[in-house]
This record gives sequence, structure tokens and C-alpha cells, in this order.
Amino acid sequence: MWTGKGPRELRRIVEFDEHFTCPPVVQTSLSMLDIDQSTNHRVDISAEMVTEDGFVIVFRTWGDTKIARVRADWTAFGPVRHEDDWELY
Repeated sequence: MWTGKGPRELRRIVEFDEHFTCPPVVQTSLSMLDIDQSTNHRVDISAEMVTEDGFVIVFRTWGDTKIARVRADWTAFGPVRHEDDWELY
């Protein structure tokens, strides 16, 4: 992401350790950003394709922004199955 030209994007699949009972709400944030100070700072981070099993975390930059390194954090909020849960058929 150091070229400083055009749109640039990085996607990573995140798999949850425990499955949720429905797609959770996922909050993403940047915990470290190493960015060139001589260009505009354009960054976007988001969660896409959220399911009970995981999601895709997406980092984007564009224009003349130059990114050397980035670290992302995330938190998922939602119900998980408990061993005492049961269903009648």
C-alpha cells in the first residue's frame, strides 16, 4: 500500500472461535497505523459478509495516501449457544 496511487484494499477472513446463534454485530477499529506524513490520510476499515461463523475484515485507502503498516482489532457482539440450551421437537 506504499505506491500512493489509486484505490488499494486488503481483505482477511476472520473465523470465530465459537459460533454465534445468529450473525453478530461486529465492531472494527485500527490499533496501529504507520502512514506517510507527507500525504493525505485516507483510511477505511469495516466488517463485511458477517455470518454466525465469521466475517471479512476490509482495510481500504485511496488517492495519494501511503500506508506502511496497519493493525486492526475487532469485537463481535451476539448470542452464542450454551450447553443448557435445548429444543423440543
